[in-house]
Amino acid sequence: QVQLVESGGGLVQPGGSLRLSCTASGQSLSSYYMGWFRQAPGKEREFVARIDLTGAYTYYAGSVNGRFTISKDNAKNTLDLVMDRLELEDTALYICAAGGAAHLDNWGQGTQVTVSS
Repeated sequence: QVQLVESGGGLVQPGGSLRLSCTASGQSLSSYYMGWFRQAPGKEREFVARIDLTGAYTYYAGSVNGRFTISKDNAKNTLDLVMDRLELEDTALYICAAGGAAHLDNWGQGTQVTVSS
């Protein structure tokens, strides 16, 4: 089983940028499909972005498409999420996940992103 630890969250003004990272241990990420999810207070967890085994194919939620970029470095065993033009509605706990093509079942603890002026 792979262990996932997120980092890079923080406080940012609207329109700003952040880069989140997810570092894996225990297994090589080359064997995993991966994704980023987020959960805002009082709301259910929602999908943000997904990437395939090699990093060649990506998919985004409509609310972040064009602003966020997911990438994967199998050599470094890391998953990144670059977030540009952040909006107040992007405030949430961001969580990375790893698993198979049909189901991501390994979860990190999350890193908090707060967008506020």
